Amino acid sequence: MPQLAMLPVVILGVLIAAAAAASSRPHPLDPLSAAEITAVRAAVLASPLVPARPLHFHYVGLDEPDKPDVLAYAYGTTTSPSFWHVMPRRALVIARAGGQSHELRVEITTRNASSVASAAAAVSSHAIHRGAGFPAFTLEEQVAAEALAPAYPPFADSVRRRGVRMDDVVCSVLPAGWFGGAVGAGAGAGAGAGAAAGRVAKMQCFVAGDTANYYARPIEGVTLVVDLDRMTIVRYKDRVTYPVPKAEGTDYRAGKAGPPLRGPVPAPGVVVQPEGRGFQIDGHVVRWANWQFHVGFDTRAGAVISLASVHDADTGLWRRVLYRGFVSEVFVPYMDPAEEWYFRTFLDAGETDLGPWAYPLQPGADCPANAAYLDGYSADQDGNPVKARNMMCVFERYAGDVAWRHTESGLPDQLITEVRPDVSLVVRMVVSAGNYDYILDWEFKTSGIIKFSVSLTGLLEVKATPYTHTDEITADAHGTLVSENTLAIYHDHYVTYHLDLDIDGTNNSFVKNVITTRRNTGDPATGGATTPRRSYWTVQREVAETEADGQVGLDTAAGPADLLFVNPGKKTRIGNEVGYRLIPVGATAASVLADDDYPQRRASYTKKQVWVTPYNKSEKWAAGTYADQSTGDDGLAAWSGRNRGIRDEDIVLWYTVGLHHIPYQEDFPVMPTLTGGFELRPSNFFERNPILRARSATTHGHSANCSCDSATAR
Repeated sequence: MPQLAMLPVVILGVLIAAAAAASSRPHPLDPLSAAEITAVRAAVLASPLVPARPLHFHYVGLDEPDKPDVLAYAYGTTTSPSFWHVMPRRALVIARAGGQSHELRVEITTRNASSVASAAAAVSSHAIHRGAGFPAFTLEEQVAAEALAPAYPPFADSVRRRGVRMDDVVCSVLPAGWFGGAVGAGAGAGAGAGAAAGRVAKMQCFVAGDTANYYARPIEGVTLVVDLDRMTIVRYKDRVTYPVPKAEGTDYRAGKAGPPLRGPVPAPGVVVQPEGRGFQIDGHVVRWANWQFHVGFDTRAGAVISLASVHDADTGLWRRVLYRGFVSEVFVPYMDPAEEWYFRTFLDAGETDLGPWAYPLQPGADCPANAAYLDGYSADQDGNPVKARNMMCVFERYAGDVAWRHTESGLPDQLITEVRPDVSLVVRMVVSAGNYDYILDWEFKTSGIIKFSVSLTGLLEVKATPYTHTDEITADAHGTLVSENTLAIYHDHYVTYHLDLDIDGTNNSFVKNVITTRRNTGDPATGGATTPRRSYWTVQREVAETEADGQVGLDTAAGPADLLFVNPGKKTRIGNEVGYRLIPVGATAASVLADDDYPQRRASYTKKQVWVTPYNKSEKWAAGTYADQSTGDDGLAAWSGRNRGIRDEDIVLWYTVGLHHIPYQEDFPVMPTLTGGFELRPSNFFERNPILRARSATTHGHSANCSCDSATAR
C-alpha cells in the first residue's frame, strides 16, 4: 500500500467513482443496500455465536474499509475492478440477546458479477460489550413500551383523577440517563422514582384530544420506568397533580391554527432552471460545478459526506478537502431538577439514532422545486431492511447573494462594476427527533467554502404548572411561562460534527493565528515606525502539538484568532501553507453545567466548541458507542485525554454548534426557525480567488419560454 502522504491528488477527469463505474460492486463507502441488509440478517441469525433468542438488531451499518484502502481507490492509481474486488465489504451489527449487547462484524460477498442483489454474508467476528452503556432504542421497543401505560392500573387511576380520557393519552419513551451508582442502573442517589438496575427507560405521557400538539399538554407529576429487555413497568410514581394545559391555541396545522395572516404577504416564487439542474448524481456520488463528493446514510448519524474534493481551475487538479463528515451527537439537557425532569439530558444520536427520524421531505416546502431526492435503508428490530424515501434532498440555491463584486469610479470617465452571483449546492436532511426538528444543511460554494447549518424548529418541551400569570411566580420556575399553565423549560442544544479533514492530503496541522495587540515602539527593528501611531495588532502563530493544544473554547480563548487546518507539506507558489480555516457563524454556546454533574460527565466535550484528535477509525461517536446510560468513560473527552500528537498527522476536527435556549412566547406553539453553524473556508489553499473567472450573470441570458422574463421586464 502506498504511503498516504505520497498519494497524488486526482487529476482533472479522474472522478471519485471511477472504479465503481468499472465494477459491479458498490462504491467502498456506499451504505448497505436492502439486499445486503437482508444477507447480514440471515448471517447473524444463522451464527452459533449468538444462540440466545429473541435477538434484536439495534444497529446495522457499513463497517467502512480502512482509510488507506479507500484513499488508494479514490485518489490513487489502483482504480481497477480487481483492486476493489479484493477489498472486503463489511457490516457492523450491534444486537441484544440474552440480556447482553453483541458486536458482530459480517463479511458481505456477491454471488455473481452482475448484481449486488444476490448478496451473501457470513459473521467474521463476535464480541460482547462488557462496559457501561447500552445501544440505542429501537423503534419497535419504544412502541411496545408506550403500549404498556394504558393497561397499567395505577396509571389509569392517575389519568382518571385528572379528568382525562385514556383514548386521548399519548406516551413517549425517554432515556433515563445515568446518575451514579451501579453501571447501567440509570439512576442513583437522589433519583427519587429512579430506575431499577438494567436497561431501562422512562415514560412521559401527554393528552392529545383536540390538538396534534400533544407535547403542549403533559400529564405532569407522573413517572413510569420500563425495563426494556423484559418489557414491563418496574417503577411508578404520581407525585403531584397539576392542571393539564388546555388544547386551545396549541395546534399548528393549517386550518387549525386560526385564520390566515392579514395584511401584505410575500409574493409566491419558484426556482426556474430552463437548462435543467446543474448537478449530477451517479449512485451516491454528486458532481456539481467544481465539487464532487459521496453522499451516504447511516442509521445513527443520518447523512454522511465523504471524499469531498474541489477542482482547482488554475492547476487542473481535483484537490482533497474532507475525507468523511457527519453529525456525531446531539446533546439536549433540560434545566429543571424536578423528579420528572432531571433526567431529560438527551443524547439524540446515541440513545435513539437520528436516521429513523428523517421522514420524507416535502417537495416545494422542505426543499425547492429544483431538488433531487435520495432514499436510505436501515434495519428494523428484526433485521429486515426498511426504506426511507426522500430522506435527503440535493438542490442548487439561488438566494440573490453576491459571490464577489466591485464598483470602481476612480478612473477618468469610467464607472466599472463587476458582480458575480453566488450559487451553491445544498445537501439537506431534516431530523424530527421527538418534539424538535433539526434542519441539517451541507452547503458547497464555488469559492471552495463548505458551510454547515443547523436550523431548529418544531415544538417546545413544556411543563404543566398551576401558574397562569408571571406575577404568580415567586421561585425559580426553570423556564418561561408561554401560556396558561404552561412552562417552557430552559435547555441547551449541542450538535457535534465529526469532520475528518484531509486538506490537500492526509497529514495536516491545527494552527491558531492569535491576534495580539502591540505598542508602536518607534523602532523599525522591532516592527515599529517613527509615526504618531501608538498601537497595532499582529498575528502570533501557534501550531498545536498535542490534543490538549487542540481544545479551544471560543468564549474563553486567550484572544481572537483564526483557527486553521493546514498541510505543512504543501505550499503556494509564494510559500504559504495551504489550508482551510474554521469560521463560527453564531450559535457558539458551551455548556455551563457543573463539571461533576452527571449529564456533564457524559457529554464533557460540550465545555469547548473545538477539539482536534488524531484519526482513529473507531472514534466516531462523541458520547461513545454505547450512549444510553453511558458514564462518560468512553467518548471524545476520554480519547482526547491521552494527549496524542496532532502536528503533521491525519487529524479530525470535532466542532459543536451550541445554543442556550431561553424560550419566549413567540416560540409557542411552534417555534420559528433559529439557525447557527460554521464554515470551512479556503485559506491560502488556492493561488488566487478561485472564482475570479466566473461568468457574469448578464451572460447567462433568459429562456425564451420562461414566464419570469416578462415579470422581470415590468
